[in-house]
Amino acid sequence: MRLDLDDGDDITVDMGPLIDCVFLLLIFFLVSTTMKKPEQEIPVELPDPAISAVASPAQQVQNLVVDVEGNFYWGATPIGQQEVHKQLRQWAETDPGAHLRIRVDRNTPARYLVQLVDLCTYEGLTNYAIHTRDGDVQ
Repeated sequence: MRLDLDDGDDITVDMGPLIDCVFLLLIFFLVSTTMKKPEQEIPVELPDPAISAVASPAQQVQNLVVDVEGNFYWGATPIGQQEVHKQLRQWAETDPGAHLRIRVDRNTPARYLVQLVDLCTYEGLTNYAIHTRDGDVQ
């Protein structure tokens, strides 16, 4: 039996479907990456409080203050981050029902507030509040 092997036919790859797939993948990745915007680009201005609690004179209140640079103050005494943890532990041991008022500057990074709330939760303090400015103060 005789086979006719003609080497004149060139084997070609059709590039049309390949280019279509590449463009579809390109469009998919462009759309999926631009849908989620970084949250840091969103300007957020925190609102003033709608309701504020009135402090009771019989209740013992301790102020924990954080300034713009992230410095901590226990009352009016500047303390470090490790000292904050120690003070909260002592505060929870002596009187776990005592009221702690956390005062954070408006321009302070939120990580400091989250750190303080986490420390209060870790030490078992449940009676704490985040102090905002009064509604009548401009």
